[in-house]
Amino acid sequence: MTDHREEFTHDPIGHASISDGMSVAELVEQYGHAGIGAADLHEAADIYGEMLDREDVTNFFGLAGAMVPAGMREIVDDLIRDGHIDALVTTGANLTHDSIEAIGGKHHHGHTGDEEMTLREFDEQLRDEEVDRIYNVYLPQEHFALFEEHLREEVFPVVESEGTVSIQRFTEQLGKANSEINDEEGIDESSGIAAAAYENDVPIYCPAIQDSVLGLQAWMYSQTSGFSLDALSDMTGLNDLAYESEKAGAMVVGGGVPKNYVLQTMLVAPDAYDYAVQLTMDPPQTGGLSGATLDEARSWGKLEKAARNVSVYGDATITLPLVVAAARDRVEE
Repeated sequence: MTDHREEFTHDPIGHASISDGMSVAELVEQYGHAGIGAADLHEAADIYGEMLDREDVTNFFGLAGAMVPAGMREIVDDLIRDGHIDALVTTGANLTHDSIEAIGGKHHHGHTGDEEMTLREFDEQLRDEEVDRIYNVYLPQEHFALFEEHLREEVFPVVESEGTVSIQRFTEQLGKANSEINDEEGIDESSGIAAAAYENDVPIYCPAIQDSVLGLQAWMYSQTSGFSLDALSDMTGLNDLAYESEKAGAMVVGGGVPKNYVLQTMLVAPDAYDYAVQLTMDPPQTGGLSGATLDEARSWGKLEKAARNVSVYGDATITLPLVVAAARDRVEE
């Protein structure tokens, strides 16, 4: 057993020092002098930086939640385009909102209520005005009509001609269509995540696609056509990538299906993840997967015994930009 009193003789806690004009990477470096969440975030940036810096590491990225409407789209887009993501596992919601922006739709800053009415009354008013709310983000419902038209004209007919296809093949065609219309129409927003993946041969896996507007549209189209999706076939490509990896790293943003889908790939591989970072707000004490520590994943054989890993508990819209900025600064040195 380790004598914890020995730890008193080295590595004392310091105090973060802030100076004018310091970079994000320099700020995160100061976090390393501190404790609690600051120390975890510093460790996350250090691990992720090593994952990105090593050419022998295959990088898997899990993106849960509503990170695209929250404004995290460009961060993931750039990681893909710069070769830092080898496989993306995400939600149908993120792909829906990513596509809406690719074809010219906008999300808008909003708020969570009105001083003159209850929150329920406020949301009832938004319902009457045909505006959807994601906490403090608004999305006019007419964008979903444009999204449906985009799918029915540019995506479904192509994959329908191929019969039953994998979800990964479907997301590939979605990315191709997003890229083409974004370029043709000269849309201000970038073509986005799915387009970047298509243009850079990065597979996108969306195992719970049914749980989204994208999934609902796919189901409705399948009712009157020969189009259908094969979810099991997706596991071949992702598991093969894990099996063939010399070393592997997982960046998991949020929990739920994307998190487990990324981690479980190693249950059928000869080795396990050598690096893993998770950014979550869910506590581990409830026993739920979304908050489960990565140390717990080690007991399942999803992480190597000697893997470098850390869990950072906090809002991912705050922690993800900090971790990525500091990690990328290390790679560019």
